Amino acid sequence: MEHTRCLIIGSGPAGYTAAIYTTRAGINSVLISGMQPGGQLTTTTTIENFPGFPEGIDGFQLMENMRQQAVNVGADVRDGLVTAIELGTRPFVATLDGGAQIEADTVIVATGASAKYLGLADEKKYAGQGVSACATCDGFFYRKKVVAVVGGGDTACEEATYLSNLCSKVYMIVRKDYLRASKAMQQRVAERENIEVLYNTNTVGLFGENGVEGAHLVRFKGTDKEELFDIAIDGFFLAIGHKPNTDFLAGQIETDEAGYIVTDKVTTATNVEGVFAAGDVADPHYRQAIAAAGTGCRAALDAERYISTHSL
Repeated sequence: MEHTRCLIIGSGPAGYTAAIYTTRAGINSVLISGMQPGGQLTTTTTIENFPGFPEGIDGFQLMENMRQQAVNVGADVRDGLVTAIELGTRPFVATLDGGAQIEADTVIVATGASAKYLGLADEKKYAGQGVSACATCDGFFYRKKVVAVVGGGDTACEEATYLSNLCSKVYMIVRKDYLRASKAMQQRVAERENIEVLYNTNTVGLFGENGVEGAHLVRFKGTDKEELFDIAIDGFFLAIGHKPNTDFLAGQIETDEAGYIVTDKVTTATNVEGVFAAGDVADPHYRQAIAAAGTGCRAALDAERYISTHSL
């Protein structure tokens, strides 16, 4: 069976950065890129908040640059998917989608988290053309424009409040007749004059010729008061949560109630010795490319220290 000192599961800023650091440290490493090589940023257009690119950079290009940098320093970067891993053995044993297996002395989990969507065909149709799951990433492009945020929890309120500082108007589309967010977050929304909350409302579609120009909505769906109406918007933001990509771990690593991997806070170490977590899969709060890259660096250094300490 093939053996590696460090198996990096997942690409994106965290995975690629980890590969760069482990390889430069002289650690034989294999990176398995995952279902979406490059991660969520490959579906993003211009990124203007990643340091070092004063004119901004296309998300796909940024990830391709990171991948190429990892390859250039000698990292073994492979397309593929880890479908299962056995963390109760030493070394660990990972199974790939083709059936092959790899032994690893250490593992860095950098599989990210996937944004939850409503399941509308229009969400895919307008991906990168008005539909976004990250206000911090894309809000800048909607300055002085009208946008909508879907959701009624803390995340939705936080995204709406953030966007209200940039946009002329922000709709909040809430399917219930109340906000699930904390009182503090509800108060922030109430204090913003340019935020309008549409309660008891569901999105049934989006429309527009060259990107999102509006949304088809229904109020009091399925009742005798059901009402169909449209709103004109330039951007449509999903804020109904993220799902960490941890199914393949089969519950072998400690996670929080939402499924995010728990680390010891000081380092990137998980509760399984020799296994480290980096990027969005262990970050329910920030979910930013620069933060993910930073934890990728930390995970690589932690893995290097573990390998050295245990003479692996």
